[in-house]
Amino acid sequence: MTEFHVSASRRKRPVLTGIAVVSALAILLSLGTWQVERLHWKEKLLANITERRQASPASLADIEGMAATGEDIDYRHITVSGEYVNSKERHFFATWHGQTGFYVYTPLQFADRRYLFVNRGFVPYDNKEPEMRMQGQLTDQQTVTGLARAKLPGKPSWVVPDNDVAKNIFYWKDLDVMASSVGLDKAEVVPFFVDADDTPNPKGLPIGGVTDVDLPNNHLQYAFTWFGLAATLVIIVVVARFRKRGPAQ
Repeated sequence: MTEFHVSASRRKRPVLTGIAVVSALAILLSLGTWQVERLHWKEKLLANITERRQASPASLADIEGMAATGEDIDYRHITVSGEYVNSKERHFFATWHGQTGFYVYTPLQFADRRYLFVNRGFVPYDNKEPEMRMQGQLTDQQTVTGLARAKLPGKPSWVVPDNDVAKNIFYWKDLDVMASSVGLDKAEVVPFFVDADDTPNPKGLPIGGVTDVDLPNNHLQYAFTWFGLAATLVIIVVVARFRKRGPAQ
């Protein structure tokens, strides 16, 4: 290699290093900025959820109207009345306060012959079958107050197991399959769920009020991480440049 080529290669090296540093810095700053935007979004979402939970309970018609227009109905306070069809309850695998068991989803039948699946709450694994908690199988007209929960558009993730319909064990809330597996027509079923509040049930089962509203909000921490890495990169570059120049003569 000629002296000219060696010299040209040496001149290119700082340029390429500079491009790499600027690109890395831009990426880190972009990620930090994105996390700040996500932080504002999450704070607004949590504030909305709190407001919805604390609002006066809406009627079924109100929530249905919101859902029909595409409005977000998740966590909205609601009161409904009907009769539980206990023979058609579905079981969603869950943990509650460290205990393994199931959330019991029972269709609530209205006077117009439609059904709404209500998450009545948690039962321990050994109490999965209704005969193990017969006193909690409410009959006659019931009024349920709780939170509306939107119907899932599909399986949340590939890591979630498939629902075992034959054993009545659901790993994700597939409303359509919950309904069809007990002989209910999709047109007869209200297209969202309701999580019952913590009003006590006979003998304590199911345990109501299981809605998880403690959504993680780590975006500020992530933002500090990305911005911190960006600052570290700048410091490293400055120190490297200073050392390369050496002490003033």
